[in-house]
Amino acid sequence: MSHPLEVPPDALRLTCDPAALSFETTEEVAPVIGTVGQDRALDALDFGLEIGTTGYNLFVAGIPGSGRATTVLSRIEQLAKTLPTPGDWCYVHNFRDAYRPQALELPPGMGDKLATDMNNLIAACRREIPRVFQSDAYQQRRQQLLTELDRQRDHLFHELDDEARQRGLTVQIGPAGVVTIPLTPEGRPMTPEEYQGLQESVRERLRALGEEFQERLVTFLKRIRDAEQETAQAVRTLDRESALFAVGHLVQDLAEQYSQQRQVVSYLEAVQEDVVDNLQNFRPEPEESQQRLLPGLPAMRTEDPFNRYKVNVLVSHNGSPGAPVVVEHNPTFQNVIGRVDYQPAFGTMSTDFRLIKPGALHRANGGFLILQARDVLINPYCWEALKRALDCKEIVIENLGDMLSALPMLTLRPDAIPLNVKVVLIGNPMVYNLLYHMDEEFLKLFKVKADFDIEMERSTDNVGIYAGFVRARVEQDNLLHFHRSGVAKVVEHGSRLLEHQGKLSTRFLDVADLISEASYWAKKAGSGYVHKEHVEQAIAQKEFRSGLVRDKVQRVIQEDVIKIATEGQAVGQINGLSVLDIGDYVFGTPSRITAAVSLGSAGVLNVEREIELSGKIHSKGVMILSGYLAAKYAQDKPLSLSASLTFEQLYNEVDGDSASSAELYCLLSALAELPLRQDLAVTGSVNQKGEVQAVGGVQYKIEGFFDACRARGLTGSQGVLIPASNVRHLMLREVVVEAVRQGQFHVYAVSTVDEGIELLTGRPAGQVQPDGAYPEGSVNYLVNQRLLEYAERLRSFGKAPEGEGDEAADG
Repeated sequence: MSHPLEVPPDALRLTCDPAALSFETTEEVAPVIGTVGQDRALDALDFGLEIGTTGYNLFVAGIPGSGRATTVLSRIEQLAKTLPTPGDWCYVHNFRDAYRPQALELPPGMGDKLATDMNNLIAACRREIPRVFQSDAYQQRRQQLLTELDRQRDHLFHELDDEARQRGLTVQIGPAGVVTIPLTPEGRPMTPEEYQGLQESVRERLRALGEEFQERLVTFLKRIRDAEQETAQAVRTLDRESALFAVGHLVQDLAEQYSQQRQVVSYLEAVQEDVVDNLQNFRPEPEESQQRLLPGLPAMRTEDPFNRYKVNVLVSHNGSPGAPVVVEHNPTFQNVIGRVDYQPAFGTMSTDFRLIKPGALHRANGGFLILQARDVLINPYCWEALKRALDCKEIVIENLGDMLSALPMLTLRPDAIPLNVKVVLIGNPMVYNLLYHMDEEFLKLFKVKADFDIEMERSTDNVGIYAGFVRARVEQDNLLHFHRSGVAKVVEHGSRLLEHQGKLSTRFLDVADLISEASYWAKKAGSGYVHKEHVEQAIAQKEFRSGLVRDKVQRVIQEDVIKIATEGQAVGQINGLSVLDIGDYVFGTPSRITAAVSLGSAGVLNVEREIELSGKIHSKGVMILSGYLAAKYAQDKPLSLSASLTFEQLYNEVDGDSASSAELYCLLSALAELPLRQDLAVTGSVNQKGEVQAVGGVQYKIEGFFDACRARGLTGSQGVLIPASNVRHLMLREVVVEAVRQGQFHVYAVSTVDEGIELLTGRPAGQVQPDGAYPEGSVNYLVNQRLLEYAERLRSFGKAPEGEGDEAADG
């Protein structure tokens, strides 16, 4: 006959009856498309995406595998199709300030068109301008201007020479400029020898005449320069008029195409002015004028003067209907904000507006940007730059190197681009809480939180959703279809992942992995469908692949290197249970807990705490034991006790309060000098009222002790004590359930310390009687008598110093 506190086998695992499923195979099931079990998150997501108020960006919180990233992308892509397509953005040369490239916004798809139109325009200019300059009409008009200049020069020179001859001088133009030379009586210019043969007085007179005539020479030269400048201006005017005649209609035609974009029209006007101001660039350059580094080497390549007329299409939405959706997988500062590239030129680095590259914010402008929060935070300066852009509503491209330079550098400062984007950060709840409490700007910019849960109710409808998910994965990855027995096992595994009989895991990444692996084993076995045994094999194989540490721990227990008793009885000794999480695998293992008690006043000492191997929660659990003892046994006497508790052979930190009930049983055993059953292990926390409370990882703890007992041989009396409130969390392996069904192993659910101590000692706990005493021979009676004895002996000795009292050590 089973014990009244024993959990029946059917309550240890909630099975899914394949016969209850309304299909034979998943071929009959409609695939589930989209996200399920996340109603709260989807409502928050829709709200955050649709509201247009500033600052309502989103933080999507959830653990990996919960479908958060897939759901966000799918939801945003659906919404983006209904939104207008934003305009294109281009950078062009700023003819007023080359270091401040100008940003142009154009309707969707027109950015590429403008770039092509500008290339065609400049090609036409390079073709038409040389042609007009080589025309007969231009050459004739230009020659007329030059001929008129020559005529004016001759007229002015003859006029000056006539005036000089009247003074006995003549004017000559030589390499040294315009000079005056004395004339001989025959009217011939004197030679230097003739001049030197003149008397000094005559030479002095001629020198004075020449100096006097210098003022007239200055006037002559000024008139010559004025005539040359007028002619040069006339030639320039002719060149401008000719160039405008050649290309003006081209620019005008282009401006009419972009008449609705005033920025583009202004830019085209600036282009036209720059073209006519730099006509030398459009004329063929003579070979001999090209710069050469050394004779015989090719001419040195200089910057193409026509690059300034190109258009840098930063973002183009040509053929992209709806709002853009950008997922940036590597959110570095430059990948998010944009950058200015440099290229080598003549031993140095140079740049221009054509080397401005867009960031994720540019590509997502007018739409949505999805980022992983952790990636943004670990990339230097990216988080601050993102917040600054969202707060200022503009994108300012700054090179990170320029920002960190000790000296200011002359480089490009592109125009800022207005920003209108919805940013979605995806991260785990810990990152959200960190930002919420540590960054005062976070709540201002990310006002919407969408929480993705990891569980949903195990209802009939949700079981059907699981079947639909299996069908969807089968189609997506070309897997074998599942028989309903296989689907039932997948459903049970979904509950086991959550350690809850009434829940199913929405961490579909893990479920999808099981579906793929079960299909693999079914194919390997030559089966046409995935059945129950294939799913069980997939689970077992995964545990085997990841269970190296578990097997080694079980081996050292079996070899008695780690001392764990699975039979017999012992005073002040009990089997506690703990859970080890090694990343991809979680398993339970037993640990020996011992207690020693003595006369004194130090109370309950936690050995792990004293050596700083105890976490805060574990230390709290031990301190609660003192409260329990005081409340139950020290109402009529002082608690005169020194006791120590420890996990034997534990060399790393212990935390959590799930062993507090086991520690209390161990302490009571030492005080009452009653042996505890070593074929039982215990888990559960306890409060000061003596109530046993739920803990985590119960199913793994039970399985850990079961494996240890099975390795040594099941005796039929072994088992585990768990909190009664944890029964719903059991999804034990079928081998454990079958052992319980065969009476080889037992699981007991206790609600109070008294129920547990009765199971462990085989004695009644004993309830307090009207006179305040406990029934003689009960556990509580023996504990109370030991504490009363300690109090009397301590009083007979007088108050012992703190921490002393070793006279009667027990346990």
